[in-house]
Amino acid sequence: MSTSSVDVLRIERATRERGSDDVATEEPLQIRYGSGDGALRDLAITMRTPGNDFELSAGFVLSEGLIAQRSDLHSLTYCIDPHVDLEQRFNIVNVVLEHARAPTRELERHFTVASSCGVCGKAHLEALEMRGVQPVQSDLVVQEQTLRALPDALRAHQRVFSKTGGLHASALFTAAGEMEVLREDVGRHNATDKVIGWALMNGRLPATQSVLLVSGRSSFEIVQKAAVAGICMVASVSAPSSLAIETAKRFGITLVGFLRDGRFNVYTHPGRVL
Repeated sequence: MSTSSVDVLRIERATRERGSDDVATEEPLQIRYGSGDGALRDLAITMRTPGNDFELSAGFVLSEGLIAQRSDLHSLTYCIDPHVDLEQRFNIVNVVLEHARAPTRELERHFTVASSCGVCGKAHLEALEMRGVQPVQSDLVVQEQTLRALPDALRAHQRVFSKTGGLHASALFTAAGEMEVLREDVGRHNATDKVIGWALMNGRLPATQSVLLVSGRSSFEIVQKAAVAGICMVASVSAPSSLAIETAKRFGITLVGFLRDGRFNVYTHPGRVL
């Protein structure tokens, strides 16, 4: 479940009242991978909001370079190991690849992904280029007024956030401002992996005609994921980091920040904003 009900003591001025509150659920998801020979290896553990776990896992293995396209995936399943508690089986996803693929040295460390900051410091621009990630080529252009309207559209569809106030969101929009998909999660990187995983599993990659909007700031990892998915424009309601700007510049991505209250900044490749 994406929300949990907890007991709470509400204090306001001189009054105290006991009641309940809906909070965002946060649970670990273990991602394991193999190549069809029956052997599965631990890949990562991420703290996430349950839901759309297959999309999250697909987006993650794509972003981290274990696959390059949908056909590289053989199957995604929850754990069926009878030795694992039934409840915990839904916190383990098995990713089976069509062909054996050696993970990067960093992936071999079986890292833990925090919901707030992702795999901090793991990747570099050179690593993306060595993987064959190319600058995004797209003729997409977006009107200023369309961009200004996106945050309100995002918030209007954040169903769980409206109940808890505790989730990030990522969404893909068309150049006309029509929402293609939205996903929520306690971690903005997870929400982005879910969106990219959705696009991958539905044959929508490379997403050269889509705008990615995230509810938090734009970090290097958000822009990295966009580059791998072929997304040519990334917008956020908060600030980008210096490495996010450098990555966007190098990989042909238009990076928009502080998209709120009718204004925004364009940091890279401004020609796509009319």
